[in-house]
Amino acid sequence: MRRYLFPVILGVSGVVVLMSLGFWQLDRAEEKRVYLDEIEIRIANAPIPLPAVPEEGPHKFQAVTVEGQFTGEYLEVLAGQKGASPGVMVIEAFALPDGRRIMVQRGFVEEEARRVPRPPHEAKVEGNLHWPDDSSSSTPPPDQKTGLWFARDVPAMAARLGTESTLIVASAPTGDGIAPMPVDTSGIPDNHWGYAIQWFLLAATWAGMTLFLLWRIRTRKV
Repeated sequence: MRRYLFPVILGVSGVVVLMSLGFWQLDRAEEKRVYLDEIEIRIANAPIPLPAVPEEGPHKFQAVTVEGQFTGEYLEVLAGQKGASPGVMVIEAFALPDGRRIMVQRGFVEEEARRVPRPPHEAKVEGNLHWPDDSSSSTPPPDQKTGLWFARDVPAMAARLGTESTLIVASAPTGDGIAPMPVDTSGIPDNHWGYAIQWFLLAATWAGMTLFLLWRIRTRKV
């Protein structure tokens, strides 16, 4: 029996650990579902006035409305849309009547329309507060010649435009032929079910290998 002791302990321990990781992923999947439901509710809520001090925790994806003026100062981020030619995402400075300056992600413009003038104009904007950070260690810095950005970085863009680190993603057209790119939950990873299945399959494989090892030990003994 001592021959079987170590393989059994190793096999049972491995299965327990792998199954625990699978159930942990199921718990995470439920937490992510609740989180995504909360986001959907915030996105769909009736818009509120812009908070005096927007904070990512309580206000991310909150629907808001503001009135003021697009200043004509904008940044372009490399982007693409299904069914459209390559283009850019336009993020423009927006001046509020009380003197605050924020940023508005107005939406997508195809490459051919990038040079169309976008003069300052008054507007009412409805959208959602967002704090995206698409950049990574491999993201190149903005192109010095063209001014094109390759990812959204709210603090860096705010510093460039001289605004608060507050970004509203417009949910409706803001003029100048710019197509809005409203926020949604499709870009938020939700892979926990897949990870859970992987852990359970590994547990089953580990159990199978343990049984095979025990069989080999038995046949050698015989």
